[in-house]
Amino acid sequence: RGIVPPKVPLRTVADQVTGQIQEGALTSPMLSKFNFFPGTISVAEQTRLTEAAKTVYTGEVKPAMDRLHVFLRDEYVPKCRATVGRSALPNGSEWYDYMINHYTTTSLSPDAIHKIGLSEVKRIRNEMEAIKAKVGFEGDLHKFFDFLRTDPQFYYETADGLLAGYRDICKKADPELMKLFRKLPRQPYGVVPIPAYIEKSVTTAYYQPGSNEAGRAGYFFANTYDLKSRPKWEMEALALHEAVPGHHLQLAIADEIEGLPEFRKYGRYTGYVEGWGLYSESLGEEMGFYTDPYSKFGQLTYEMWRAIRLVVDTGIHAKGWSRQQAIDFFKANAGKTEHDIVVEIDRYIVWPGQALAYKLGEIKIKELRAKASKTLGARFDIRGFHDEILWNGALPLSILEKRIHNWIDEQGN
Repeated sequence: RGIVPPKVPLRTVADQVTGQIQEGALTSPMLSKFNFFPGTISVAEQTRLTEAAKTVYTGEVKPAMDRLHVFLRDEYVPKCRATVGRSALPNGSEWYDYMINHYTTTSLSPDAIHKIGLSEVKRIRNEMEAIKAKVGFEGDLHKFFDFLRTDPQFYYETADGLLAGYRDICKKADPELMKLFRKLPRQPYGVVPIPAYIEKSVTTAYYQPGSNEAGRAGYFFANTYDLKSRPKWEMEALALHEAVPGHHLQLAIADEIEGLPEFRKYGRYTGYVEGWGLYSESLGEEMGFYTDPYSKFGQLTYEMWRAIRLVVDTGIHAKGWSRQQAIDFFKANAGKTEHDIVVEIDRYIVWPGQALAYKLGEIKIKELRAKASKTLGARFDIRGFHDEILWNGALPLSILEKRIHNWIDEQGN
């Protein structure tokens, strides 16, 4: 029936498999951790485990990976489809509608999402243009992006400097939380570098949840590789998203909710979790951040990135856009590099609907906040609103909306 993956995004998969295969077992990424044993394991045990792993790798894993490489290169990828959108498949439109509902937990149509995206892109672009004018930059928006990406003033010279910058941001954010939240989690968090053995292949930053049961803190991992691609102007938005009031705060609270079943504590609804992360970036101004126009511009670049997703994801999977159309729209409205844009577009092609959840989740939280503020007037307490969102665990956005409506009624009585 032709229900196969699109060919273009899979063109590098066989080479990715090759990248996992090395003649020397310990040089393979699969066995990389055998080069980093903790000191609690004796030298003798390290040797035993390493030799056992090398035997399995050489005798079983590498031959199997070699066969997989040949299969992907010669059989699988050549038979993949030339089209890229989900709507090109049998029942593809219905399939895409399901994926939207699954990831966003909303009933929005592709057309409605596309229109929201276009509106948000226009609004954010206007705000970007205003900042460009404010700092007195002469040239169009793309030249401004080039300036921000290349001027040395926007970059740290050392990894320690970058980490210290993130830690300073987090230290500034922590005491501001009580203005926005009544109850805070007990679980601490730290800012650490992404391990050297994976830093070249992972994103700018990510959050690793802690565990109260295990006595483990949460960690905001920052990438210190290639400092020329880690601009200062994106750091405030990124720290607020990954640490507090973003992912650390939300996930640490979920871990501490009394009576919440374990499957709820660790549940992940993308629209809720990533929507909260993006919403947290917007809280920066209420916390005393983005006073530097370049940092505010950085926050807008992250918001623009998520808004563009609404347009290109629905364009590809519901409106018949080609891959190149999506790339061109992204390039016209964002300051990312050509390589980063292509990687992003290929992600949306093979993962329909998922990228919509970030912006739609943020929009829903902002809509609920506006409704609560308008309805309650002077009785509206932002701290109570945020606690109602966070202290019930991750929820589908449709259920979150019902809970907030009930909360509004309770506060009004």
